[in-house]
Amino acid sequence: MLSDVSAAPTPDLRIVPVNVLYPHEDHDSQRSEPLIERLKTESLMINPPIVAPMSNSEFVILDGANRCYAFQQLNYPHILVQVAPYDSGYVQLETWSHVVSHWQTGKLLDHLRALPDLTLSEGYHASAIAQFTLRDNSVLSVLTPFNITKERNAVLREVVSVYQKNASLHRTAIREPDDIWPLFEECVALVIFPSYQPADIITAARHHAYLPPGVSRHIVHGRALRVNYPMDRLRDENTPLQDKNQALQSWVREKLGKRKVRYYAEATYQFDE
Repeated sequence: MLSDVSAAPTPDLRIVPVNVLYPHEDHDSQRSEPLIERLKTESLMINPPIVAPMSNSEFVILDGANRCYAFQQLNYPHILVQVAPYDSGYVQLETWSHVVSHWQTGKLLDHLRALPDLTLSEGYHASAIAQFTLRDNSVLSVLTPFNITKERNAVLREVVSVYQKNASLHRTAIREPDDIWPLFEECVALVIFPSYQPADIITAARHHAYLPPGVSRHIVHGRALRVNYPMDRLRDENTPLQDKNQALQSWVREKLGKRKVRYYAEATYQFDE
């Protein structure tokens, strides 16, 4: 049950070992590769990844898989994260929709039909792993015979990979096709995904049954942004983790004491991303 989001608690910021973080989705190579190069010389960590506890001091990455992957590839020992438990009442799990643009509908459908272990069926189906609404407002559901999460998610990764490689892909929270068409003139399809539960996300992380990138959408009330924490403290391989976290908490208390932390309860749009 969602708590009163107008009074979200102070973010739970922690420094943790990189190897205790488990993704639930594939990283996006188009985003992660440039990020790796940038983090080699970055002086500040701006937005920490969001993670939720699993067990035994392990965490599932809710948002920020590309950042965590980049830290791993760079062999950095520790990373700054915001811990946001699913049962805190301040985390909503939803899904993004995908807008597929700058391609031809026929080629999209040909590529999808060529994939193994799936069929395209007209209309809405409750068991579909994805639903495509085409520009003429016809609907095609992607069905697979698999019931096991790992196999179903593997098929879904192949589906998303088709248009990720061949078309322009935009994520959106909008699910109504009639609202999408005027915004994306070159759009050929709107892809809608089924709802997921926290257990689905944790299962995907534990069993490497990854979702495609950009499908799950975690809304964290009280999210920490523009943190700007020194990267050299995270790269440091000599300072013990406990000492790093003590220094982090002192840094947070100083920020709060000097009123350098501001909480916005309302939903916002940022125009400088």
